[in-house]
Amino acid sequence: MKFSISILCFFLYQIGYTQSTSYTVSFDNAIHHEASIIATFKGVTDDTLAVRMSRTSPGRYALHEFAKNVYNVKAKDAKGNSLLIIRSNPYEWKIIGHKGTAVVSYTLFADRADGTYSQIDQTHAHLNIPATFMYASQLKNAPIEVTFNIPESSNWRIATQLKYVSGTTYIAPDLQYFMDSPVEISDHSVRKFTDTSNGKEYSFRFILHHLGTEAELDTYFKKVKSIVLQEKEVFGEYPDFENQTYTFLACYMPNVSGDGMEHRNSTILTDVESLSEGGMEENIGTVSHEFFHSWNVERIRPKDLEPFDFENTNMSEALWFAEGFTSYYTNLILCRAKVITKDEYVQGLAKAFNYVWNSPARNYFTPIEMSYQAPFVDAATSVDPVNRKNTFISYYSYGSMLGLALDLYLGKTSEDKNLDDYMKRVWQRYGKKEVPYTVKDLYELLAEYAGQSTADYFFTNFIYKSGMPDYKALFKNVGVIVIQNNTTSFTGLELDFTTDRKIQIKEYTVQGTPAYHAGLEKGDQIISINNQKFTAEENWKNWLSKRKVGTTLEVIYQRNNTQQNTQITLQENPEYVIAIDKNMTKKENTAQKKWLEAK
Repeated sequence: MKFSISILCFFLYQIGYTQSTSYTVSFDNAIHHEASIIATFKGVTDDTLAVRMSRTSPGRYALHEFAKNVYNVKAKDAKGNSLLIIRSNPYEWKIIGHKGTAVVSYTLFADRADGTYSQIDQTHAHLNIPATFMYASQLKNAPIEVTFNIPESSNWRIATQLKYVSGTTYIAPDLQYFMDSPVEISDHSVRKFTDTSNGKEYSFRFILHHLGTEAELDTYFKKVKSIVLQEKEVFGEYPDFENQTYTFLACYMPNVSGDGMEHRNSTILTDVESLSEGGMEENIGTVSHEFFHSWNVERIRPKDLEPFDFENTNMSEALWFAEGFTSYYTNLILCRAKVITKDEYVQGLAKAFNYVWNSPARNYFTPIEMSYQAPFVDAATSVDPVNRKNTFISYYSYGSMLGLALDLYLGKTSEDKNLDDYMKRVWQRYGKKEVPYTVKDLYELLAEYAGQSTADYFFTNFIYKSGMPDYKALFKNVGVIVIQNNTTSFTGLELDFTTDRKIQIKEYTVQGTPAYHAGLEKGDQIISINNQKFTAEENWKNWLSKRKVGTTLEVIYQRNNTQQNTQITLQENPEYVIAIDKNMTKKENTAQKKWLEAK
């Protein structure tokens, strides 16, 4: 936004606006996951007021149909007279006879705390705005005020990027900002630090609702701070946060669902793991990923996501960059911030590397087309099985591998080129000015930065097509080796060893694997392999490790209550191990330091 939200909100609040929306939220029945919400819509000019629940949520691309958790809907006019409500579709209510003001009350059921949904219980009110509040599209440009009635018996406090007014009342300048402003109301802990950038002092608040100790939070917060400082170095400055303040809303509780979701001046971080039970190491990557989004996706914004649509799916051609390049930096930043070691970072690349480059899905879709799949995969729900194993690569992982390739390629072709500097240029051209970009814009800027031949090479082969970069050569330049894992033979079977000693294939088999060629498929029950019966995964792996590539195995299995048999011919393991080369040259070591060490 080109204006100061604080100034605008204050001005509108003082003068009294003709059009507005205001909410009052109460949690008297939190034990049963209910909130009572009263919404007042003023200055309505149309004869009929249409209020609705959102079908999407910022940062998500699929439909979620939040209206399913709304009931007990009633409407009155400014004098308290009941108004007629017509349910025109599953997510909209039309209110007749309001005379300019409609007061709508309803009950919300909410019991999922993550980056999309809301949860209300005795521990907290975790509110994602689209999942919580009805809105009127015709008032989308009017200011919005919300008052939270905190339970008297609780120690709850409010944390949000919304502008504070007084008491428990907050305000947003318009619907887009309101929808993008999650709220955590709980008995939480707070840590803060400040940093100066370009002559401005920025404040960072870490809000944590958890069952751990203050000492654990202190340790965790040091990691958060180091991540924030290293990510600033990538872009050279912080975004212009509202009031120069950014808020991490973390909830590491046993009653939540693991997730992370970026917002303009804040982020949601949820996980069931406490800091003492693995969360100290496992949750910190989400912090790195979501804060990087402050630049890349919140302000460096794909044109096809502007403005965000709350009534339909949101599809973009650029998620391989918006989500994928952010994913590349997620662990790279952890390495630069010394949260993980260089060895841990490099070895950790193998998981995404093997997933992306061993997938047959590249035969069907390019990175751009993978991005188009987001409405079907980004927390989307459906009951019919899909063939994602063979047709889809996550744009997070695909894009991260492409970000890695471009970073290494730039460094290999020129000692003064790297992905950080390209990202700085993207930030200065598009993000800082908040000019939405297209994939063509990214291509043209790369040509401007690194030369036409580099842009043509990268985009023609790896973005507009599904080619695989020469990673062995790229890694060698920074003292990293890629070795195929030849220690075990490969079947392509993903087996589930159940408690009743039955073995089932638990996933659809992948094209090109021995299991696929043998005609085996998800749900098949393995009775024996070479007349051997296996009761535990360890026994199966030990037995398989002694079989050589090219060996044919006789498989007896059951499908649809019918016993059948087939043969599997073992292949070479297609997976690779990635590691730092202990015998790297001095030049390679220098290049590795430029890549991995703190800026």
